[in-house]
Amino acid sequence: MRYEIATVGQIVGGQWLQCPSPDQLITQLLVDSRQLQDPAHTLFFALQGLRRDGHQFISRLYEEGVRAFVVQYPVDLEPLADANIIVVDEVVKALQHLVSYHRSQFRFPVVAITGSNGKTVVKEWLYQLLSVEFQIVKSPKSYNSQIGVPLSVWQLHSQAD
Repeated sequence: MRYEIATVGQIVGGQWLQCPSPDQLITQLLVDSRQLQDPAHTLFFALQGLRRDGHQFISRLYEEGVRAFVVQYPVDLEPLADANIIVVDEVVKALQHLVSYHRSQFRFPVVAITGSNGKTVVKEWLYQLLSVEFQIVKSPKSYNSQIGVPLSVWQLHSQAD
């Protein structure tokens, strides 16, 4: 699915630092600048971690063509003249709100696997079993964290069963 950045701003409930292109289409979510694939349609969430602050990668991503950012504090706008920038209280919560909305657009079943051990093996086993008859969406790798689950759910699409 694709969302206009103006719609994303409403969903995440942030304040616009600037929005020169409200009709920009977003198809990709990014939390790791090294995984950039489609700059024109990417929304970068500037997460703050123990060792890194995603805000420090905004300039480089802008140079690589990204024009949509969710940030936790204002950034220097001068070098980001045509970027859409949303300021939120908590970037992780904004990511979760957006993906929760995305999930609500679909009416098919979701299988969640929990436990201490074996989740990835069971996920891969179920995928192999079910993908013979169904169009399945599965999480990449072991995306089972506060950030990984939303990135997995974002992959849902209308052709899935």
